[in-house]
Amino acid sequence: METLFAICATYEVDDGGARGFVLQRREPDGTAKPWPILVTRKGNHFYGFENACPHQGARLDQRAGEFMDEEGNFLVCGQHGARFDLDTGKCFIGPCQGSALAAIKLVIDDGDVCLSGIDLDEEDGLDIDDPEDDVPDVQITSD
Repeated sequence: METLFAICATYEVDDGGARGFVLQRREPDGTAKPWPILVTRKGNHFYGFENACPHQGARLDQRAGEFMDEEGNFLVCGQHGARFDLDTGKCFIGPCQGSALAAIKLVIDDGDVCLSGIDLDEEDGLDIDDPEDDVPDVQITSD
């Protein structure tokens, strides 16, 4: 069985919403690299994506500090206005139309949203500037 890393509790991601996290992913050479991700939710279904617009790699929340459009219907790149489905990550409007956010495998385990199959470092990416100047709420555990 693959190791699970708890990101947050399921109740911490609003239905029809998204929440971002900055983790530390271990690279093949052993170094740790900050890894911004986001978790979206539609009902009881959770979806994970790398927080990087396929157009130029910018974080979706880089400028606006938000992931969602004003109505909360889809994800928006704050830099170029590209719009993405909450569940597929596919861009349907914008400069990267037809592309998609890189998906991340999530597992729901005992009320927690967990990552699976990713080699994480024990430290999170606290050295990355957060758009709202808040420290990301991240709890990394393994079973």
